[in-house]
Amino acid sequence: MKKMNTRKLVFLALLISLNIVLSRIASIRIAVGGIEGIRIGFGALPVILAGIMFGSTAGGIVGAVGDIVGYYINPLGPYMPHFTLAAALTGIIPALVLKPIKAPIPSIGQLLIAIGVGQLISSVILVPYFLLLLFKMPLVTTLPPKVVGEIINLPIYSLFTQVLLKRINMAYFKIHQ
Repeated sequence: MKKMNTRKLVFLALLISLNIVLSRIASIRIAVGGIEGIRIGFGALPVILAGIMFGSTAGGIVGAVGDIVGYYINPLGPYMPHFTLAAALTGIIPALVLKPIKAPIPSIGQLLIAIGVGQLISSVILVPYFLLLLFKMPLVTTLPPKVVGEIINLPIYSLFTQVLLKRINMAYFKIHQ
């Protein structure tokens, strides 16, 4: 993450707030055995956007802080730092995948690959594995809903990310002309 100025700090705080609202309040949460088994919503979008716009460190911070603060606002089950790691990786991985690409706004294909790799690792592999490890929830119960959810979310995340990057880029250049 490069030099932090007030504008970036405020934008990251806004993305943390959006992450909390979209994942903890404006999403459908289904408990399985007293533990959150399935979450349907767009809480990962602000984390992914932070990573792509400001770098992997910022994406990791937005994911981790959003998870920790969100837990204290609206907990379901005990706090487990494993899930904070998965939330941080949601912002870190797409930024690292897109790092070699020098285009200011990645194409839909590039976003699909970057976000897909991130969601595959953080949401489809790690979250069900942590649920198995910590709560003995079988993969046959947690993995299929995650796969289906990410197949639905991936194109939506990619499209929204590209649209938001274009809008933010246009607004930024209008301010600095």
